[in-house]
Amino acid sequence: MNKRNILITGGAGFIGSHVVRLFVNKYPDYRIVNLDALTYAGNLANLKDIENTPNYVFEKADICDFEAMEQIFKKYNIDGVIHLAAESHVDRSIKDPFSFAKTNIMGTLNLLEAARRTWQIPNSKSQIPNLFYHVSTDEVYGELDFDDTLFTETTAYDPHSPYSASKASSDHFVRAYRDTYGLPIVISNCSNNYGPYQFPEKLIPLFINNIRHNKPLPVYGKGENVRDWLYVTDHARAIDVIFHNGKQGDTYNIGGFNEWKNIDLIKVIIETVDRLLGRTKGESEKLITYVTDRAGHDLRYAIDATKLKNELGWTPSLQFEEGIEKTAQWYLENQDWLDNVTSGDYQQYYEKMYG
Repeated sequence: MNKRNILITGGAGFIGSHVVRLFVNKYPDYRIVNLDALTYAGNLANLKDIENTPNYVFEKADICDFEAMEQIFKKYNIDGVIHLAAESHVDRSIKDPFSFAKTNIMGTLNLLEAARRTWQIPNSKSQIPNLFYHVSTDEVYGELDFDDTLFTETTAYDPHSPYSASKASSDHFVRAYRDTYGLPIVISNCSNNYGPYQFPEKLIPLFINNIRHNKPLPVYGKGENVRDWLYVTDHARAIDVIFHNGKQGDTYNIGGFNEWKNIDLIKVIIETVDRLLGRTKGESEKLITYVTDRAGHDLRYAIDATKLKNELGWTPSLQFEEGIEKTAQWYLENQDWLDNVTSGDYQQYYEKMYG
């Protein structure tokens, strides 16, 4: 008998794979069910080190398939959900908003309804406290001026892209299921993540790879947009703390206390990768190429994670330069992983391992 049966959606993705690995290794008496549709950013190779662990199960399914979700809840007697599955790239959302609405809104609604029906809320007789943990983003809050203001848990929503609008909508559905049906929920909104296994459409792995191959480094506008950055394993640690100790119904902001202007971040990446490759300091700055800013590009995001720190004792473990060093080193040492995720070989890996 398992102490808990936890469903982690999007568990083959970037953040999800780190959460799955943490829970599988830290809680051997939990059964961890990794649910992923294995779209372009989902990669089972991210979890090769734990795929044969006794308390780990993988289910290939789409959260947009309600019947499949309901069957999985019943099959594994799911008592807790950590919902990370989402379309998450802003540029893709501008080109294809329908996919983002389908996955991020309807997919979340399917999971909420499957949880409600399975747990028979509000008449659950389970001895284990059920919880639906919805992982969201700081982008739902809109943008900040270039000042000392920060996003807090009470900041009004003001999404500016199809991606952030779809995540904001899913957040509202989660809260509505608590208020309407009594579903036990918690939500976290996190700043930009970076680290190993991130799909190379995102800024940091894209630039590390491009520097290695002497390809242009496309910088939106003048590179003056500001983001708060968090190392991905610190995000996984925060999710663990919130899942087990967070107050039901609350929202927690997760951030790195670590703001960087894009152009300054890029120069840190260049300096780090050039040094690791044995190049002259700043040699790759010549690769910087300024491109037309994207539509609806928010000026600045900055998270106030004081509530999480004060109530649950969580703080980031890494300084940014240390995190960038570890990240750059990982990508430079794992070129095969990069080649596989960009070539589609991970789909063949799935077929070989799971048929």
